[in-house]
Amino acid sequence: MNQQHTSRPLTGKTAIVTGASRGIGAAIALRLAQLGANVTIDYLSNNERAQQTAQRIEHDAAAQGRIIVCKADVTDLNQVNELTQTTANTFGGIDILVNNALNRYSFDPRNRSTFDNTGWNDYATQLEGCLKGTYNTCTATLPYMRRQSWGRIVNISSNLVDSPIVPYHDYIAAKGALIGLTRSLAQEAGAWGITVNAIAAGLTVGTDSSRATTEDIREHIIEQTPLGRLATADDVAGGVAMLVGEDARFITGQTLHVDGGLTMR
Repeated sequence: MNQQHTSRPLTGKTAIVTGASRGIGAAIALRLAQLGANVTIDYLSNNERAQQTAQRIEHDAAAQGRIIVCKADVTDLNQVNELTQTTANTFGGIDILVNNALNRYSFDPRNRSTFDNTGWNDYATQLEGCLKGTYNTCTATLPYMRRQSWGRIVNISSNLVDSPIVPYHDYIAAKGALIGLTRSLAQEAGAWGITVNAIAAGLTVGTDSSRATTEDIREHIIEQTPLGRLATADDVAGGVAMLVGEDARFITGQTLHVDGGLTMR
């Protein structure tokens, strides 16, 4: 890694990014490393891809932070505890948590499940990956943040919660529950010097989950978006970078829509 001597805003901070082997998670890990943070890349199954992501970050000329890769299923609290312990042992603490992991989902408007044929197991699967995963990671990392009276938690949700252009019922329900948890945890964690916010990402090009989205839906979203394009993983990473930075120290319990103005509130 190209080591530079100029200080960055997150120098000395340590971040865990879940589901960071590819797509949005990988872009967030890169951005935090460029800002000086040490980063743990969490992944579920594809070690080769996670290692490749780590190598790309380590060879990025702007990245200063150190990178480690950890395999952990966020729905398993024991694995999450191992993830946090490894991170703390390696870097000396945990300052930032980005909850990006979710159970696999394909955004295919033509083959989506209607409400009538979406079973409770479908909802439970999405809630398990999104809500339980976030519950586990927060449970494991909050003690580190409380001890130092400083922490940043960012949960990756979706703008579909506010604008369900295509009603992916189980996915939207889970992402909506995540926003509820964001707000309730922010209310309590503020006393500990910890902020908790969410990113409501728009349809993001180049991600595995977005590939099944039909061209007509893409064009419809672009036409309705003031900035005239779809989101990129780097756009979402920029939102995360803002929320974990010192300039956002008095922002908590909020949902930042990163969708080019498609959702305005």
